[in-house]
Amino acid sequence: MERIIGDDAVAAAHAAARHIATALRAALAARERASLAVSGGTSPWIMLAELGNDDLDWSRVDILQVDERMATDGDDLRNLTHLMRSLAGTRAMAARVHAMPCGGGDADAAAAAYVPVVEALGGPIDVVHLGLGDDGHTASLAPGDPVLDVTDTAVAATAHPFNGTRRVTLTYPTLNTARAIVWLLTGAGKVPMVHRLEAGDPTIPAGRVEQARAILVMDRAAAGGV
Repeated sequence: MERIIGDDAVAAAHAAARHIATALRAALAARERASLAVSGGTSPWIMLAELGNDDLDWSRVDILQVDERMATDGDDLRNLTHLMRSLAGTRAMAARVHAMPCGGGDADAAAAAYVPVVEALGGPIDVVHLGLGDDGHTASLAPGDPVLDVTDTAVAATAHPFNGTRRVTLTYPTLNTARAIVWLLTGAGKVPMVHRLEAGDPTIPAGRVEQARAILVMDRAAAGGV
């Protein structure tokens, strides 16, 4: 994977935003609509705020969620809550945001309801943003969970609670057919897993994500001081 290294977390977030905007602009030049799937976590917040102010034709962009926690609407546990806060007041509010319906208690039903949303795109997601956990997880593809082996649907629920809640996540077939994947990784705690990710280590969930169309955006801490 190509590497982009920023001096700090803010520089890395801005670099990721620029790369995503470029990919979305190319997608809009080729097709009527473009699609972006965004992961949860704290790292994307600065990236999303920066990206949202790009002068893309956001009315032609679909924003999807890579993963979500089962929690009530508006709860701080929800990735959607932070996604919307990050985009608030930006040009990206003109985009069509497709929220995972995770406000109820049935994770399997929520996953099933999101499958038609992904399928309605009519093709691969243009850009998928991913993060990397200290345990090697990405999206909500958690180590040891049977969701890792789901290949017959675009979206699935974790079989077990992950860090306290069940999750809904895009599956490998959906992630691995994306036209572009942008990893955003910050902090020195990521260094051991960054090495395993770059090596394509299949024993960690992140290592099973396709690398041919992926780019790795990091701060110097995550890159091990490179």
